[in-house]
Amino acid sequence: MTANNDGDSGRIETLASLIPKARELREQYQQDPHRPAYHFVAPEGICHPFDPQGCIWWKGRYHMFYAYQVDEVGVWAHASSADLVHWVHHPIPLAVAPEDPEEQVYAGGSLINKDGVPTMIYHGVNAGTCIATSDDDGLIHWTKHPANPVIPKPKEGEDGHGKYHVWDTCGWLHEDTYYSICGNHPFEPPQSDGDTAYLFRSDDLVDWEYVHPFYRSDRRWTEANEDCSCPDFFPIGDKYMLMFISHTHGTQYYIGSYDGERFVPERHARMSWAGGPLFAQESLLDGDGRRIFWAWVFESRSRNAQLSAGWAGVMSLPRVLSLGRDDTLLIEPAEELQILRRNYRRREGLCIADGSEVRLEGIEGDCLELALDVDDPSGRKFGVMVRCSPDGEEGTVILFDGEARTLQVDTSRSSLSPDIVQPWPQHGTSFSPNPLDGREDVRVQKAPFELAPGEPLRLRIFLDRSILEVFANSRQCLTQRIYPTRGDSMGTRLFSDRGDVAVRAIEAWDMAAANPW
Repeated sequence: MTANNDGDSGRIETLASLIPKARELREQYQQDPHRPAYHFVAPEGICHPFDPQGCIWWKGRYHMFYAYQVDEVGVWAHASSADLVHWVHHPIPLAVAPEDPEEQVYAGGSLINKDGVPTMIYHGVNAGTCIATSDDDGLIHWTKHPANPVIPKPKEGEDGHGKYHVWDTCGWLHEDTYYSICGNHPFEPPQSDGDTAYLFRSDDLVDWEYVHPFYRSDRRWTEANEDCSCPDFFPIGDKYMLMFISHTHGTQYYIGSYDGERFVPERHARMSWAGGPLFAQESLLDGDGRRIFWAWVFESRSRNAQLSAGWAGVMSLPRVLSLGRDDTLLIEPAEELQILRRNYRRREGLCIADGSEVRLEGIEGDCLELALDVDDPSGRKFGVMVRCSPDGEEGTVILFDGEARTLQVDTSRSSLSPDIVQPWPQHGTSFSPNPLDGREDVRVQKAPFELAPGEPLRLRIFLDRSILEVFANSRQCLTQRIYPTRGDSMGTRLFSDRGDVAVRAIEAWDMAAANPW
């Protein structure tokens, strides 16, 4: 390249100076034994928060927007993919300019408006609900509406103050009317007894009126100190689903009925439990009619350890959500992940005797997919140990307890590092200077799970360096972070207790890297 003027020469020199820094950073990341290889990881360094936001399927591509911080100001970043596995990163779509009413860009969603135009609806901090639209097929350029905030945050003395919150939001088009819900704010009045959301409606996305509370929570299911943040509302099967987080207990959902202006929860379940790192979530409906889900997975190590690593911000694998015949939620890994499979191995007809442990020779590593088909182990304990050192000093236990009717991940011996911390409640405080201030350090995550009489146990286990995801019979999924310190903590073992267990088959694949760094 030949410079035409001094300005061009200066730019070339600046770019040239960045190349060694980029190579150094790439080498650092490639040598980091904890940086995931095929999960979506923030390329921007440390992202906290790292909420997925406004995800949308458009013109044959999956578009993920996510929380990112520029000089401590919250904005949205943008990546897109054709296959849910390999991602292209794009310029920041939603930042904050001096003339904008909002101070930061927080949680929101996306919809297609009446004119067929992709539209973001999001929370503008200290302003209210805002909207933006994009008129290009790549969704690269977005224009904020001049009327923002279209739903102002009510101030003291104004109409609406003390009646509803204008906080994290999502929106949809029902028949010919736009609707938006804002979750209740965890730290501001009006105070409510538990999580709730507030419904607004509009004919044009600009002029909105408050309607009423969208639903009321029930203390059978959630606690009085929980909120409804990062709401995501959509039809699923012949029902409707509201996913949200509470800042104390993480990701959860309701399934129920919807009449156009009221949602009636009929069942509730969580997607993260004590000691679990799954947090802010988002979903989209793709071109095949699948509901695709992601969530931010917190780090489970200290603030200093994260800062030293230079990165933080990992998404769960894309999961497909659907409704079973009994209106329970089905959760499965997206089939596109199979393109990463390498080096197939299979073992059949294993009998794990009561109280014994079997090492699986040849099935080891830190980037694996495992599929197990196990004869009904109800009334017994059956487990898989991953990332095991030969002497058992390190290892993570995945346990099905048929008597307790639980699926568990035990990280008590996952790492020898003193930096590991799993605060509960509020797992995200692992990034704070005092993560256990008034909290427990919970190392065993337990989720409810039971088998029907005679039903085999079918596990899909995804291991990606410091992240572990376990799918059980398409009905339950546990997510956890692990940080083994020993280079030989690569083994896989099976064990049983309270009776023999027959393993019909175990399949294993190495998983190829999808991240460029």
